[in-house]
Amino acid sequence: MSVLTRDEAQTRARLIEVHRYTIDLDLTRGDETFGSITTIRFSAREPDADTFVELNPAALHRVVLDGRELPLDNAEDLIAEERLPLTGLAEGEHELRVEADMRYSRTGEGMHRFTDPADGETYLYTMCCMSDANGVFAAFDQPDLKAVFEVHVTAPPEWTVLGNGIATRVGEPDEGRWSVAPTPPISTYLVALAAGPYHSVRTEHAGLPFGLHVRRSLAPYLDADAEELFDITRRCFDRYHEIFEEPYPFDSYDQAFVPEFNSGAMENPGLVTFRDEFVYRSAVTDAERQTRAMVIAHEMAHMWFGDLVTMKWWDDIWLNESFAEYMGYQTLTETTRYTDTWADFGVRRKNWGYDADQRPSTHPVAPEPEQVPDTGAARLNFDGISYAKGASALRQLVAWLGQKDFLAGINTHFARHRFGNATLADFIDSLAEASGRDVHAWADRWLRTTGVDTLTPTIIANGGQWTAEIHHRGSHDTGTTRPHRIAIGLYDHEPAAPHKLVLRDRVEAELNGAQNGAQNDTPDGTPGGDGSTLTLSFTGPRPDLLLLNDGDLTYAKIRLDPGSWKTVVRSLSGLPDALGRAVVWNAARDMVRDGELAPGAYLDAARAHLPHETDIAIVQGVLAFARSQIADRYLPARRRAAALATITATCRDLLRRTEDGSGPGLRLAAVRTFVDSATSAAELRDWLDGDTVPGGPALDPELRWQILGRLAVLGAATPDDIDAELARDSSATGQEGAARCRAALPDADAKRAAWAVIFATDGGPELSNYLVTATAGGFWQPEQHSLLAEYVPAYFPAAVAVATRRGPAIADAVARWGFPTTVDATTLRLGEECLSADDPSAAPSPALRRRLADQIDDLRRALRVREAQEAQEAQEALEATEATEA
Repeated sequence: MSVLTRDEAQTRARLIEVHRYTIDLDLTRGDETFGSITTIRFSAREPDADTFVELNPAALHRVVLDGRELPLDNAEDLIAEERLPLTGLAEGEHELRVEADMRYSRTGEGMHRFTDPADGETYLYTMCCMSDANGVFAAFDQPDLKAVFEVHVTAPPEWTVLGNGIATRVGEPDEGRWSVAPTPPISTYLVALAAGPYHSVRTEHAGLPFGLHVRRSLAPYLDADAEELFDITRRCFDRYHEIFEEPYPFDSYDQAFVPEFNSGAMENPGLVTFRDEFVYRSAVTDAERQTRAMVIAHEMAHMWFGDLVTMKWWDDIWLNESFAEYMGYQTLTETTRYTDTWADFGVRRKNWGYDADQRPSTHPVAPEPEQVPDTGAARLNFDGISYAKGASALRQLVAWLGQKDFLAGINTHFARHRFGNATLADFIDSLAEASGRDVHAWADRWLRTTGVDTLTPTIIANGGQWTAEIHHRGSHDTGTTRPHRIAIGLYDHEPAAPHKLVLRDRVEAELNGAQNGAQNDTPDGTPGGDGSTLTLSFTGPRPDLLLLNDGDLTYAKIRLDPGSWKTVVRSLSGLPDALGRAVVWNAARDMVRDGELAPGAYLDAARAHLPHETDIAIVQGVLAFARSQIADRYLPARRRAAALATITATCRDLLRRTEDGSGPGLRLAAVRTFVDSATSAAELRDWLDGDTVPGGPALDPELRWQILGRLAVLGAATPDDIDAELARDSSATGQEGAARCRAALPDADAKRAAWAVIFATDGGPELSNYLVTATAGGFWQPEQHSLLAEYVPAYFPAAVAVATRRGPAIADAVARWGFPTTVDATTLRLGEECLSADDPSAAPSPALRRRLADQIDDLRRALRVREAQEAQEAQEALEATEATEA
């Protein structure tokens, strides 16, 4: 895959200006390729200019520049290089016409083609971000060469065509010709098309056409949720028009739910594409509906921040994603029934940022431009730092500036750069002008640094007074600290109900992150220490719980003093606010990951408090960490069965609590985790055969596949069982479920077959991105480590080979879902050897290298957690022996 360097992009932007693309696509040429004719009008700013256009065709037929046909004697070389050189350009206007055949993709990149196994219908959609536009049309493919796009399409007559603008049929119906209204100036990576026999639901709002689209086999499920989806869309649209002075900049708003989509969604102007798992064909929790609503709000925010105003280069991808992430959660909180969205962010999304920021691959939210030298490097920064950490930083910025000044700065930014491009400096200038604050200094501390600060309280009680010392430490790698504006919650046990906590007071404090002898100030302005400690003094008894970052307004790891931890162990579920409980659960999670809290203690807290928890996002987040990290990674194998027993007992308590029909979402979350944690097959088999969980819910397709998958892991399902279930559910999701179940069977032949299809080692057809993910997800199972031992050393060279052959999307899938689940020194050594390979043929591609490096660091952390636990247990045993002898 060709990459564009930042230097090349800067040179090209200096040499040319692009005005208009006219693109004509023929989607009637068969299953493998489609026709693409691109006409680009552009101008050269200086004489004798040399530049190039990106193109990744299956066949290149004709290139015409300013009416002159260019020779194609070296067409094969041009195709291999994915670049078409344009040399000796005269100053002034030019027109380039490129005629080519393009390949359909099976990996969610470029023009993806999918045939629905439920009915045989075919669907297409584009994914041009980041640098895959050249698989659809010839392009000057960089974000700061914006242009008008006019698209024409020939498709089968029964198909619907959707684009960035309003699409209309032209000519006779049987011709299948469509024209998409020209766009305002947009970047190449935002060009979008969807085509196929899509089922559509349409409405109007604020004078604009709104549409929802999905493949026909999912039509009943879209229809059932259409009003909810439109309601969220309208509410977000109206809220953005309240706070943004610039009106919505495009002519329509379509939302297409498309198959085998790699991301959650993509902010194409006027045609947002979502993964079609957001069209629910099985029961979901309210937290999952909230997540879908957040994604809708997130993508709509991009219409202004990302589409109207776009980054100049990919070092500022955070400007798109952090802003949309922040606005998505904030807008839901302000305008919908989802009023606890920040608790969901805190317990499930924010950890994505924390985890990423503590790995060697961490990077600043806003890296320096030279840290993103090309599109290959930029692709790796679509991660928890650019999304979750960046959104957390913006939330802290709003707490510091105030929402009024923040929005004023945003509106200045939109007005200055509408339909253009901007940088971090431009953004900060607008905020600084609106607020009168030194936002540049704030940005240097928050956006140009890496790592997570840690805030640790020490409480000293003295008669009728007590003092809280807040120790502020930067990350071990950088040593730098950031300023934080936080709330500190002071809670006491409720006398009449000791397991409940009541808020005594909430104190605001600022930690300035100063170093080298500077001082923090306390709220009353008195000196607060040496720059690493803030001291606060209070009268009266100490609180039962002192909670730093109450309200979760900043991004930092939080610790609890011993007295507060004792209170939490007893009364965590009694904290009155879901966001406060999320902060405590995050603190416990971080302490486990840092080796400061025994994994078993986390499980004990979950066992004690989840049965009383009312927030579904917290239940799902805590159960997920307990199941996937503590049981499978942080505890040694000999303790896994006991951990799973604790988790299933917790789930049973939740099931008993909800058997009266209350809390269906809590019940569904408990059922799912119970299934994944079961160590005995009999009860699961009874559920599957009876098609229901006693007391509900009835088993829908998702639950049936999940139960069958666990039975397969336990050796209690057969290939015939899987075939029978696939006959019952032959949908695309059913195909994925069957692939996952087959790979999970504890059988040597099943493992060989799964390995062959994941890595395409048998010369058979290459699977789509989703089927690779499903098969890889079933392959590695902790219960089957002895059976899988031979595949651990084989994994790394196989992953390198398939990633090189199939590109970034498959590289991500085989590294994320196909990485060995063995937690041992051998796997760690093999992984490190792969990363340090001298032979270029054995070295991972950039996309694979980043994901492998993260997996290997997570493995290294799991081993450290186990070592810390073993050391603690040895120390406790020694102390017990000494006490006995004494």
